[in-house]
Amino acid sequence: MVHLLLAIIYLAFISLGLPDSLLGSAWPSMYQEFQVPVSYAGIISMIIAAGTILSSLQSDRLTRKLGVGKITAISVAMTAAALFGFSMSHSFWMLCIWAIPYGLGAGSVDAALNNYVALHYKSKHMSWLHCMWGVGATLGPYIMGYALSDGRGWNAGYRYISWIQMTLTALLLLTLPLWKAKNPDEGEAETRNAETETLPLTQVVKIPGAKEIMVCFFCYCALEATTILWASSYLNIYKGVNAEEAASFAGIFFIGITVGRAISGFITMRFNDTQMIRLGQVLIAAGVIAMLLPGTPVITLIGLSLIGVGCAPIYPCIIHSTPDHFGADKSQAMIGVQMASAYVGSCLMPPLFGLIANHITAALLPIYLLVVLSLMIVMHELLTRKAPALSQRKD
Repeated sequence: MVHLLLAIIYLAFISLGLPDSLLGSAWPSMYQEFQVPVSYAGIISMIIAAGTILSSLQSDRLTRKLGVGKITAISVAMTAAALFGFSMSHSFWMLCIWAIPYGLGAGSVDAALNNYVALHYKSKHMSWLHCMWGVGATLGPYIMGYALSDGRGWNAGYRYISWIQMTLTALLLLTLPLWKAKNPDEGEAETRNAETETLPLTQVVKIPGAKEIMVCFFCYCALEATTILWASSYLNIYKGVNAEEAASFAGIFFIGITVGRAISGFITMRFNDTQMIRLGQVLIAAGVIAMLLPGTPVITLIGLSLIGVGCAPIYPCIIHSTPDHFGADKSQAMIGVQMASAYVGSCLMPPLFGLIANHITAALLPIYLLVVLSLMIVMHELLTRKAPALSQRKD
């Protein structure tokens, strides 16, 4: 039965990724229909991000009250309803309204599922689960593209994803008893944090190492989101690649991160979380240096693929190491705060580089990424010094 639950969690991670890339793939059709500036996509994404940050910060309280299974089912149901609302929207302000439950549904389930897997499963599963997110994020645009090419419009694309989420909601409700089953891989792993007191944000940030891991996660997601948003523009503006090829070449980053997470699951059987994070940081640094080298765009593409592979183990391994850094009793609160920090990083840092590209030059992208990476490395090393026992642990 435990293996069935793991399969359900895998499906849940795919569902988390499905909506994440829909707005970007559908917006060229949407903004023309609504007769709004193309920049208005940022308004919707900011509303979604705000809801996600808020629900992430409340994930500890909600999970302790309702349990991971119920939180997952409720959150997926909210996302399904929001996506269906998007599909029925005929004005921009309706999109803004439906963006609220969209964001609220995403944050709490992300934090709750990540904490549950960190407590009950080995590091390899965390890597493979986040690989499933990449599968979902890759499938989303294809489903939207099918709806658009079939002449059904962007509304149908959102509706198709909504139906998938509704089906998963029903499955989650039917399998709620499975969340109480224990994982034989852990042996000692049980609901170790069920009876502890909910920690307010003011206390969470005072925990030794909390600020370091928050900044570390902020930097990671800032680096990932900035690369995703600006890689095509860098290739087009600075490397001279035409717009169509630049758009497709930027997808190499997604391939790198998805394949990298699949491979990371096997490598974590030999190395612990700290070693995996350091390996990822080295690969990112190599990728950024490759982008700085003069020459053909092929070198830049190799750099992007290295950055993607390097990013692969960092997110899941930071999450998986949280109970070891801070204790199982504090892990849900800490992961909620980490998720919020991640969304702030992905929300603020790509637009900041946009200002740099606009007023100076897009050629500074590798330098920007290198600065963010350097800060992430410093914060992670400070964190590991405060939790030296982690460096000796390997699943």
